[in-house]
Amino acid sequence: MKKSVVVLTSMLAISISTHAKANEQLIGTWRLVSLTQTIVATNEKVDIFGKSPQGFINYGRDNRMMVLIVKDERPKPGSLEKMTDPERAELFKTMIAYGGTYTIEGKTITHHIDISSNEVWTGTNQVRNIKFDGRKVILTTNPQPRPQDGKVAISTLTWEKLE
Repeated sequence: MKKSVVVLTSMLAISISTHAKANEQLIGTWRLVSLTQTIVATNEKVDIFGKSPQGFINYGRDNRMMVLIVKDERPKPGSLEKMTDPERAELFKTMIAYGGTYTIEGKTITHHIDISSNEVWTGTNQVRNIKFDGRKVILTTNPQPRPQDGKVAISTLTWEKLE
């Protein structure tokens, strides 16, 4: 019985240590390196936000996070006053922005969304698989239907830590 308690306590300590290390490694601001989707049925890779999307994600010690991603080559209207509704719609379609809290459990991170540019996500939990690779963190979704065409895909976002 005592041996079981010692083993269980050791496993719990390792789990807490691993969680703390992952959380500490994550703290800070990261710049988007790439965003791709892989269509599960065909293994086709799609750059849904272009070849050079831009973005930042920030994870704070208070377990709050914010992310902003924009497509490359976004249209630039002449002015706010003269912007048309189609231009506004295009700008909205070429951006992802949300903020909230996050939790890490094992090899997954969950973004608990409090506010979002897309109200469909507000109040939801977005689960990502997380992997560290040197100064990079790679977040992947589980397979899910794409809103554009319903094809099942996995999104992969690679971020590099800023100094």
